[in-house]
Amino acid sequence: MNLNLTDWLGYVAATLTTASFVPQAWLIFRTRNVSGISLAMYSAFTVGIALWLAYGVMLGAWPIIIANIITLGLATCILVMKIKHQK
Repeated sequence: MNLNLTDWLGYVAATLTTASFVPQAWLIFRTRNVSGISLAMYSAFTVGIALWLAYGVMLGAWPIIIANIITLGLATCILVMKIKHQK
């Protein structure tokens, strides 16, 4: 695999933005406290991530595809927890 500076930039950005969701998801899984999560925001965000994934697939851009598969999984889990545990 021959990566250029653009590829490296994409992979580093994808890693950082995707990893930023892990602490939030972990906290929600542990506490089941979703009171600070906006249903409208997370719904829009999850759809947006799905669209970014589709965009990445259409471009064949692996940094976008990989990051958005992982982020979509985390965002979907948070959204499901919000719907399931909202008061």
